[in-house]
Amino acid sequence: MDAIQNVVDFLNTYVVEFGIPAGEENIPFMVILLIGTGILLTIRTGFVQIRRLGHGFAVATGRYDDPDEPGDVTHFQALTTALSATVGIGNIAGVAIAIHFGGPGALFWMWVTAAVGMATKYSEVTLAQRYRDVTEDHDPEKWEGSVSGGPMYYIERGLGPAWKPMAVFFAVLLGFTAFLTGNAVQANTVADQLQTTFGVSPVVTGLVTAFVVALVIIGGIGRIGKVTSILAPLMAAIYVAGALFIILMNAGQIIPTFGLILSEAFNPSAGIAGAGVGAFLVTMMWGVRRGLFSNEAGQGSAPIAHAAAKTDEPVSEGVVALLEPFIDTIVICTMTAMVIIMTGVWDARHPTEIQLTGGDLSYVTLGEAGRFHGVDAPAELTIQNGAQDLQGGPALVAWHETAVEVLYVDEAQTMPFTGTIHTERGEAVAGDGTVYTSLYGDAAESGAPLTAMAFGVGLPGTFGQFIVVTSVLLFAVSTAISWSYYGDRCANYLFGPKSILPYKAVFVAMHFVGAVAPLAVVWSLGDVALAIVIVPNLIALVLLSGQVREMTKSYFDRKPWIENAAAHQRAKARGKG
Repeated sequence: MDAIQNVVDFLNTYVVEFGIPAGEENIPFMVILLIGTGILLTIRTGFVQIRRLGHGFAVATGRYDDPDEPGDVTHFQALTTALSATVGIGNIAGVAIAIHFGGPGALFWMWVTAAVGMATKYSEVTLAQRYRDVTEDHDPEKWEGSVSGGPMYYIERGLGPAWKPMAVFFAVLLGFTAFLTGNAVQANTVADQLQTTFGVSPVVTGLVTAFVVALVIIGGIGRIGKVTSILAPLMAAIYVAGALFIILMNAGQIIPTFGLILSEAFNPSAGIAGAGVGAFLVTMMWGVRRGLFSNEAGQGSAPIAHAAAKTDEPVSEGVVALLEPFIDTIVICTMTAMVIIMTGVWDARHPTEIQLTGGDLSYVTLGEAGRFHGVDAPAELTIQNGAQDLQGGPALVAWHETAVEVLYVDEAQTMPFTGTIHTERGEAVAGDGTVYTSLYGDAAESGAPLTAMAFGVGLPGTFGQFIVVTSVLLFAVSTAISWSYYGDRCANYLFGPKSILPYKAVFVAMHFVGAVAPLAVVWSLGDVALAIVIVPNLIALVLLSGQVREMTKSYFDRKPWIENAAAHQRAKARGKG
């Protein structure tokens, strides 16, 4: 596992973190490319995310659906399939991680990524619809699907055959990313949440969720669309209702909370493990990264689901797609952040078992501006009377990258630890020779457990914790289900229909692996894969942006939805007859 972690750290440094120096931080090229492309597409489409948002909601309702048009699923099913992939762990764990490291101001930068991401999502889905591949027999009931689309198709067909190597490169990378970002990360968060809440072994969790995923994905996009059209609205309703209740119960804090978010976005001053005083770029980077992870705009994944929608007007699906970042980030992520901030858990420490071999264990030192920086684990650490020197110790025991001030040997925290921690062995040896594999202390929480803690504080009894645990389970499983389709379309593009079933089998196996692997490794691998896969997609979006502009103008000049509304009514009449 150490070897894997070393590879991940290397890739994280030279792929995810690599960028333009700005003080002590780098502005990653990944962020520059995504935000820059989003701004360009916003301008070229005439601010489509503002001007056509209402039309997107109208199309999603199904009032313009014509069942005779080519495709495998309705507009609404395509939206829910894509939303099932985007509305997931990023909305529960990702927001908590952003606030943990970047402070409350990170939410503002998540909003920024969503605003420009709406134009990006619109553009990539419109292109995916235009250049999709529809089989000659066009049988929507085929388990392997009758439609394939996505960036690999509009790279090859939109830019020309000379660009096929880049299309293949994208398909390979996204197929690999599907194993991680949309699968292993989801399983890992479920396993972490259930182990934290109920003590369930990650092995058991992985086996159960992998079995559920397998049952659904074997039926292809038809079954996936039917399941997600029920599951996505249900899970969103449960989660949003709980969050909304907490926000309304603390209505007096709404304006001060928004004020804190805006002030901390540009002049961060707080954060238990976060930005520290004045570290503006830290706050911005954490907000942008987790925002991009959450809404997936520019990643090239959602266009694959939207390409299966029944329509012969590419723009009609594009306007549906721009709803995703709005729903995912502007609505659901904001609610999560409001609950975490309002309940006060975001900068608090909580009694925690510090497992000396746990995936959340790390070693840090306190740097400038009150920020903790990760360091390599020393061979030994000597602790006297439980206390750690937070003002400059060379290495400090940390949980979620935040130093634990005092370490104890008992859960009640009455007996401070004195002795030596042997990091390689994962043991703490007290002065009397007693060996401990876990110590205790007040530690910072992060990820889904932090969100669960916020809901637990905000709602009576164990109801809040139940909502988060249920939402984590539903969000993660639905995300994995949708991502399996993204991956099998890549396999279909590369190797043909015969590769789809083997791909699904490996996907299910990787779901189990993700559940039992360490948290930091899985998330880091997901970030690395995401950073690489966006590049060919963004290049294509920039080069094809002129086509998107022309299609947009043509669609809204012609108003084809009027004719589609009439066809929809005729289809309904036939159904009644």
